[in-house]
Amino acid sequence: MGTQHEQIQELPARAVPLMSFPDGAVYLATYYGNTLLLQPADGEESSAGWKLYQQSGQLKLEWTDSRSGMPDTSELLAALEASFTSCPNHHKLNLVAPVGQADELLQSGVLLRGENDQLTVYAELFWQQSRIWLASPQPYAFPPSYVLSHGRRHPLRRPKPIGTVYRRYIPWLDQTLSFRAINIGHDLERFSRWMNDPVVAQAWREDGDLVKHKTYLEGIAADPHVIGLVGCFNDEAFGYFEVYWAKEDRIAPFYHADDFDRGWHVLIGEPRFRGKPFVTAWMPSISHYLFLDDCRTRHIVIEPRADNHKMIRSLAKCGYANLKEFDFPHKRAMLGMLLRERFFAERLWIPRDAIVTSLSATPF
Repeated sequence: MGTQHEQIQELPARAVPLMSFPDGAVYLATYYGNTLLLQPADGEESSAGWKLYQQSGQLKLEWTDSRSGMPDTSELLAALEASFTSCPNHHKLNLVAPVGQADELLQSGVLLRGENDQLTVYAELFWQQSRIWLASPQPYAFPPSYVLSHGRRHPLRRPKPIGTVYRRYIPWLDQTLSFRAINIGHDLERFSRWMNDPVVAQAWREDGDLVKHKTYLEGIAADPHVIGLVGCFNDEAFGYFEVYWAKEDRIAPFYHADDFDRGWHVLIGEPRFRGKPFVTAWMPSISHYLFLDDCRTRHIVIEPRADNHKMIRSLAKCGYANLKEFDFPHKRAMLGMLLRERFFAERLWIPRDAIVTSLSATPF
């Protein structure tokens, strides 16, 4: 049998840091050999107390800085995200570290305790932790209270968000993707320009002047079942997303909608952000956001035109199953559905065929 040192496989050094945003903090994570260096963005001293390696077929994250006692919870979460981001093919890791809030992390599913008190982190559970990617995670689910809207019975929806709702670092683009609530005063001219883009106008059929688009966005703002979001890469706006509760949407009569099913529409307004590298970032991320936004959401639905084969292929690569074609008054549509269980169990926050060049050298 080889020695412990011989059993360890090291990660290569990284030129570009990874980023993480747990509990509102910001960390830069860089690997040197099997050492993980975490640098808080607020200027505090870096922590070099982490080792990430594979030993006897198991991925391990170990805290080695005895001088600091134990890591802060936000630093631990950042280290875990960096580990899973760097090793996307691993579905779990063993944690060797003192944990100051172990009970909280065990109760929330970040940690599981196994034989010999071994702490284990499963990617499927970790990526459902809203505190890492949502800007203002809700500490509890909005209680169900049923109301009628246009003859449809559904849960009362909580107030709409303001500002940034989701942030995620995309390693294969070396950019941070975010979604923020649309602001009519700030975004109207951009939104109108996007709607008048020939590619967008052909699909959305909402081209027109500022007055028309202001009225459109005011209608979205007044509708409790729809939220308008602006997608950004490194804070540069690239597209518009409408996310909705399916139970009270036009799609509800065409399938058995659960109370907390969600759906979405999208337009990519900036031409340079169209194409596969960006689709592989925003498509799984909008799904991730909707699953994190309410832990009771079990399905996400979408209804592209049945002849939009490019979109349907992209959706399939992100886990959406084609259920059936059906007719809206304005189009023949394909009903696509993504299951929460599939998204997290199959780790579809990275599409299966995404070319993750920044991770290609990882030996794990």
